[in-house]
Amino acid sequence: MTEPSGTGRTGGTGGTGGTGAFATAAAAVHPPDAGAAAAARQHHDRLAKPPGSLGRLEALGAWLASIAGTPLPPAPAPAAVAVFAADHGVHAQRVTTWPQEVTAQMVATLLAGGATINVLARQMGASVTVVDVGVAAALAPTPGLLDRKVRFGTADLATGPAMTETEARAALDAGAEVAADLVAAGARCLVTGEMGIANTTAAAALVAALTGRPATEVTGRGTGIDELTLARKVAVVQRAVERTEPGAGPLAVLASLGGLEIAALAGFVVGGAAARVPVVVDGFIAGAGLLVASRLVPEALSYCLAGHRSTEPGASAVLHDLRLTPVLDLGLRLGEGTGACLALPVVEAAARVLAETATLEAAGVSGTQPNGPGRGA
Repeated sequence: MTEPSGTGRTGGTGGTGGTGAFATAAAAVHPPDAGAAAAARQHHDRLAKPPGSLGRLEALGAWLASIAGTPLPPAPAPAAVAVFAADHGVHAQRVTTWPQEVTAQMVATLLAGGATINVLARQMGASVTVVDVGVAAALAPTPGLLDRKVRFGTADLATGPAMTETEARAALDAGAEVAADLVAAGARCLVTGEMGIANTTAAAALVAALTGRPATEVTGRGTGIDELTLARKVAVVQRAVERTEPGAGPLAVLASLGGLEIAALAGFVVGGAAARVPVVVDGFIAGAGLLVASRLVPEALSYCLAGHRSTEPGASAVLHDLRLTPVLDLGLRLGEGTGACLALPVVEAAARVLAETATLEAAGVSGTQPNGPGRGA
């Protein structure tokens, strides 16, 4: 589903070192099975339909086959959505009009089943797990809430590093652990979700630094800010990127500019790749996490699918950099995993078509099989 990712301002790749869950997962990520993908494409050409007539659905099926290691991959269900929640010190720069307390309030809504992602996940038959990696409040133990708090929100990235590299590693470990646990519990597809007021500022700073794009190109309105607030936000992002050492490695950039939930999302992606399950990635914030993951463990990108295109400009920058084509483009910008969740029926259909459509021979259909169109994903 992907081509090799582009290179950004920060250059190099590689893991974070250490012996934690992320390092273990990174070492377990291996290339998908190209032979199974080729066999899936050949099987598509034997089905009772013109070759190539299902377009990207055929490419999705081959991608699933490469992950499963068989030309007839099982349906990637049930799916599990992990919503990583954290707060951001850059909120002090007035980059959003929403109070920071909304993060904790939305976590409570998620746990009560009333958030948009809860509604969509119920429709798709997916579970929702909420993970506190950095909410700036003490959250009471609640069913469905995982306490993986690294710290009570990041520091203000406009004035100094958002976190230490040790804290970034801890958040990476948390994400990898959650992925492994969800797969062990039966999930056959992972969906990235997040919640954190002001996290579009951190994501924009990461995308700018890792792709070399100016802040003006990757910074959007987030929750719907006005022109004055947007100008202030762009200036904050630009100042933070300039503060970050040019040529710094991806872990250092993550610690300098990122959010704890973004780091956890990067770990979650790599954990899913290590477990050889498809990972459907949501919009801008999750895309920033994927960008980090691709710099730390490039092969993990092969297990990821862009669920949708967010209207945030930085989201398109990520998709372009990683050469990903989203499944959906519905003008969404909510986050939480909503766009990725909406893509699940398409992904499941790709597997079912391969496994359940009759072959030409079995259907008793005669005739030649003209060459179908290319299968770009």
